[in-house]
Amino acid sequence: MTQLIDGKAIALQIRQELKIEVDKLIFSGKPVPGLAVILVGENPASQAYVGSKIKACEELGFLSVSERYPETITEEFLLERISLLNQRSDIHGILVQMPLPKHISEKKVIEAIDYRKDVDGFHPVNVGKLVIGEPGFVPCTPAGIMVLLERSGNLPDGKHVVVVGRSNIVGKPIANLLVQKSKLANATVTICHTGTPDIAKFTREADIVIAAAGKPNAITGDMIKDGCVLIDVGINRIPDSSAKSGYRLVGDAHFESCAPKCKAITPVPGGVGPMTIAMLMKNTFSGATGQFFY
Repeated sequence: MTQLIDGKAIALQIRQELKIEVDKLIFSGKPVPGLAVILVGENPASQAYVGSKIKACEELGFLSVSERYPETITEEFLLERISLLNQRSDIHGILVQMPLPKHISEKKVIEAIDYRKDVDGFHPVNVGKLVIGEPGFVPCTPAGIMVLLERSGNLPDGKHVVVVGRSNIVGKPIANLLVQKSKLANATVTICHTGTPDIAKFTREADIVIAAAGKPNAITGDMIKDGCVLIDVGINRIPDSSAKSGYRLVGDAHFESCAPKCKAITPVPGGVGPMTIAMLMKNTFSGATGQFFY
């Protein structure tokens, strides 16, 4: 039987554990974690993500600040808003929802956030800490993948992991997490990408495949070996006339052909996705308490 790794259930565990810790802070009179989220523009997906993050804060008893601006704001204005949030002692995490309008530099925005409040884990200081194995903020999706592997009983220790994708958001950070000298990592890692001539050559040798290519059905059943673990990071919309919305969500792996060969697999939706916000909440808690989990 293939194990279906339930990201919703594991994310709920994380939130329940955090709620207990937040209640302890409140009982002892210590400040609760505070998260500020900035949204620029009217992107529907971004609006939904921000709404989910604010709702999660409210459920956990976090302080939440939401700032929404039209896409016509200047880069200078946005950087000034970030500077003001950097100075607030009650804000422990700052997140600027991506993507941003083309006239605003994402690089400048990321570097403007105080690295001690960079709950996305994208600031160069936190990227450096991740690479050398120092405690710090870890990007939320890769952190969520590590927790999924741990709590589902599929530790990567001693395993060959193939990561398909080299983005700064998922591919590179998850590869760096997996090679750390830790009982929760300690893997041999191969990274494949668009410049890899024969990706299947590598994925067929993998004990664990992490599909983060950003392309629907990039991994098919003939590309993996029997008994592998498949973590599907992709969230892709494809047309579906039978769906009320006119589309359905699929991952980067072709679930129907891959699942029968897998020891364990994450579904889409309901796998990696729910973990991202749960780990954002955990990062915000870390910013408030200094208790980093990586």
